Parts: sequence; structure tokens; C-alpha cells
Amino acid sequence: MTDIEILRHDIPKGRIRSVVFDFDGTLSLIREGWPLVMIPMMVDFLRATGTPEDDATLTQHVEDFVMRNNGKQTIYQMIDLANEVTKRGGAPLDPLAYKHEYHTRLMHRIQGRLDALIGGQAAPDDWTVPGSHSVLQALKDRGLTLYLASGTDVEFVKNEAELLGVSPYFGEHIYGALDDYQNFSKRMIIERIMQENHLAGDELLGFGDGFVEIEEVKRVGGVAVAVASDEVNRQGINAWKRDRLALAGADLVIGDYRCLDRLVALLFER
Repeated sequence: MTDIEILRHDIPKGRIRSVVFDFDGTLSLIREGWPLVMIPMMVDFLRATGTPEDDATLTQHVEDFVMRNNGKQTIYQMIDLANEVTKRGGAPLDPLAYKHEYHTRLMHRIQGRLDALIGGQAAPDDWTVPGSHSVLQALKDRGLTLYLASGTDVEFVKNEAELLGVSPYFGEHIYGALDDYQNFSKRMIIERIMQENHLAGDELLGFGDGFVEIEEVKRVGGVAVAVASDEVNRQGINAWKRDRLALAGADLVIGDYRCLDRLVALLFER
């Protein structure tokens, strides 16, 4: 596969004024492996209901609804978990309690990465999708306004963006999930960007590795770049992500930003 897969050949060039990025998997790799924490946790709670389903069946079922909601706020995955516990005759916890338990378990996995960044043992490039800083700088140099919108809780997003050295590219435009989850969604952020900047659809560019952000950018007529990042090997394309993001309506597919020069040419050069 080439460094950029073109799914739409009539992309309008040179009209982009604002750009929205997802965070985890699109820029940040700090939370790489999060499904390996969330899915087993959910299987544990479902198994505790006494369901006769075996672990393989439960794991497949959980994976389906977890990845279907990838890109939305984490709380939606936990709402689905509570519903699945109820279906099996169990007494579910509040979805916020499930979310907090997930964060506690996830921190066990990623705290060493955060500590290494804080202490200088790791550099920002060690925990970002390759070429992230270069693409942000290139877009900023073109005078574009950049926005960060994540389904991860906003306080974590701001902290991790700072550790990775990407905060200055976004300034005040860093958004993330809230415990009062009905007051945040990627759809809301994208609609706000469109309204505040008086954008036509093809003046918005979006980058993401989740179904939701690609779908929402396309819903308003924007240009969507699927970042089908292989978060473990840090090169090449994750085929599962690629297929999902193509289904969501992506215009281009990349694995990372080392294709920057060609990407800029495809998006901006008339």
C-alpha cells in the first residue's frame, strides 16, 4: 500500500481554514493498548452476573460495542456495559463508576509512560504518532486554526497534550469529555467550529483514527483524513482501522504523518 490511500479523487484543494484533530491514536500514543484494559474489565463485570456465556463469547461481544463507540466519550462505552449487565440479570453500577474504575486500571498501564515524559527519560516523539509535530507545524504555518477534540476526559487530554508538546498548536481550543457528558460531543465541537468561523463544509479538515470523528467531519461536508495508525509498530497501516474509517466516509487514509509533503500537496496545492 502507498503512504497515502486516496478514496476520493475530487478533494477540493486550497480551501481549508480550520482543522480538527482527534487525540488518542491520531496524535498521542500514550494510551496505546487501552482496549486491553477496557475489554477485560468489562468481561469481568459481565462474568460476575453469572451468565453462562464463556469468556471468548463475552470478549467478542464486548469488543463489538467498545469499538463501535470508539471516538465517542468513554462514558458511552460504560453506559453500554451497564445495559449489558442489566440484560444478564445483574445490578449495574452507575456508568460513571465504571468509567472511574477503567481510568484507575488504565493508569496502571500508562503511568510509567507519563513518568518518563515528566522526568525527561522519554521524549515527546517517543509517544506520538510519527510526524505529529511536523504536520501540526505545517498546518499552523499556513495560518489555519487547529482544534483538538477527544473522547478522553478533558483534564487528561490537556495534561497529556502538554507533556507531548502539542498544546501550543491548539491554544485554548482543546476539548475533551466531561462527567456531565451531555454537554460535550464531537458533533457539538464541530458544529461550533463551523458556526464560529463561518465555514463552508469544504473549509474544514479533520484527522482521526475513530469512526465518530470521520463520520462527523463528513456529515458537515468537510475533508476527512483517516489516521489508520499502527500504534504498536508505529509504522504502516492498521487494516482494521482502515476498513472502519473507509466505511465512515474517509477521503484519504494514512498510517502516520511521514507522508507530510505529499499530504500537503493533495490538500492544498491547486
